[in-house]
Amino acid sequence: MNDRNNNGRSILWMVVLGLFVGFFISVVSQNIQLKRQIKPIASSKFDEVMYYIRSLYVDSVDVRKAEENAIVAMMDELDPHSQYISVEEFDAANDPLLGSFEGIGVQFRIVDDTVAIVNTIKGGPSEKVGIMAGDRIVCVNDSLIAGIKIQNDSVMRLLKGPKGTKVRVKNFRRGVEGLLDFTITRDVIPTYSVDVAYMLDPTTGYIKLSKFSATTYKEFMEAAKRLKSEGMEQLVFDLRGNSGGYLSAAVDIADEFLPKGSLVVFTEGISKPRTTFVARRKGLLENMPVAVLIDGESASASEIVAGALQDNDRGTIVGRRSFGKGLVQEQIMLNDRSAIRLTVARYYTPTGRCIQKPFDGDKEEYLLEYYDRYQNGELFSVDSIHFADSLKYTTPKGKTVYGGGGIMPDVYVPLVDDSTEYYFNRMVNLGILYQYAFNYCDRHRNELARYKTVADFDRSFRVTDAMFAELVKQAEEKGIKGNEKEKQVARKEAFTLLKAYIARDLFDEEGFYPLYQPMDDILQKALEVLRESSRP
Repeated sequence: MNDRNNNGRSILWMVVLGLFVGFFISVVSQNIQLKRQIKPIASSKFDEVMYYIRSLYVDSVDVRKAEENAIVAMMDELDPHSQYISVEEFDAANDPLLGSFEGIGVQFRIVDDTVAIVNTIKGGPSEKVGIMAGDRIVCVNDSLIAGIKIQNDSVMRLLKGPKGTKVRVKNFRRGVEGLLDFTITRDVIPTYSVDVAYMLDPTTGYIKLSKFSATTYKEFMEAAKRLKSEGMEQLVFDLRGNSGGYLSAAVDIADEFLPKGSLVVFTEGISKPRTTFVARRKGLLENMPVAVLIDGESASASEIVAGALQDNDRGTIVGRRSFGKGLVQEQIMLNDRSAIRLTVARYYTPTGRCIQKPFDGDKEEYLLEYYDRYQNGELFSVDSIHFADSLKYTTPKGKTVYGGGGIMPDVYVPLVDDSTEYYFNRMVNLGILYQYAFNYCDRHRNELARYKTVADFDRSFRVTDAMFAELVKQAEEKGIKGNEKEKQVARKEAFTLLKAYIARDLFDEEGFYPLYQPMDDILQKALEVLRESSRP
């Protein structure tokens, strides 16, 4: 779909430009005097064409829209990571990297065409006025938003706003008659890149990072210091699903694992001279055993960290081949507060490899390349992965690493190719367990309130056979059927995952990851690697 849109824009722009050029020639041939009277001040053909559109076109033109469409078309001719960011999209594109935004402080999801509050940010504006998890927002500033098929971006526009401004909401709360009326004063809401940090066992810490933002290094250091104080002697550093962010944050974090003077990464572009980044200080985790977890969604800054440690023979990279983004973008503000993110350089890991995967001009194919890995068997067997000899590099200790298509882990963990899990996987992929967990918490919120900690919940809460029977019934209603063997496999897996989902609704990520840990194959492999490395 994106490909058709991109081609459509390009064709439309060429047709429009051709018409404009033809019109210009006609004007010149009929009235040379007009050309002398209207002299554009232009630095490019684009400026010249826009000048004549403004000055001569027969009808009024939405010049801003025409310019934006032309810019989008130009950016589409570049690599997949160069992009135009409109004024309307600017905050949404940049807020995740700034470490904060201004709003009311809630996590929400749309359930049955209604905005349901999943959690309130602790100490945030919504919690202060009494809004609770499970509330449904029915009206915002007297405008009905329930039952009108509202989308996430529209909800964000209604709820976010400058600090100090007010927004009025009317909420439905289960067990309370009528709608509850709240006036919320918007404030600065912090966003965090460390999803969770806790001890996997008495000596092994775990830190999961979701992005590399302006506050990431500070968050990471606070988490690492706390875990060290709790007895951490080795670390599992989880970068799965982390699509990147700021280069500086990646360099700072890699610095904590590497000896002073170690090369972290270097960048170079046709208009950007080579810039080298090295470790500048003694790192907090410099001598600590570490396993770094990656997968096909680990990209950019995540790959810089993983590549720096791998090429310096530091720690072990565990998981599946990363995305393969070896390009550096620079964000350039335009006069109207829109922006472009322009690829200005490639980055190279310490051995000199660029891990950027191939791009032949088809952006949709490029972005969906992960599904090709599924189709060609890569995700199920490391033997399906083949690198050309020209992409081979060697670390100082003689380990072979590869460029040209992501970071290949030192220890590859394939997906389990078990047909008996097909039934369970379909239940998960269609969101049946996730939705059931949310609905269960919604119906039993008062009962679940007795669990004050994750440990208390883990000890005392049990998923029952009756709950699993409800899951099976809901799956059947969606056309998912399984035999008895498949259901027994699903039952075992569902008891763990459903409990973890319920814990997430109650305690956020601090509840989910400790309970999901037993069925996380990549994490379990990392623990095995660390245990083996610690043996004399």
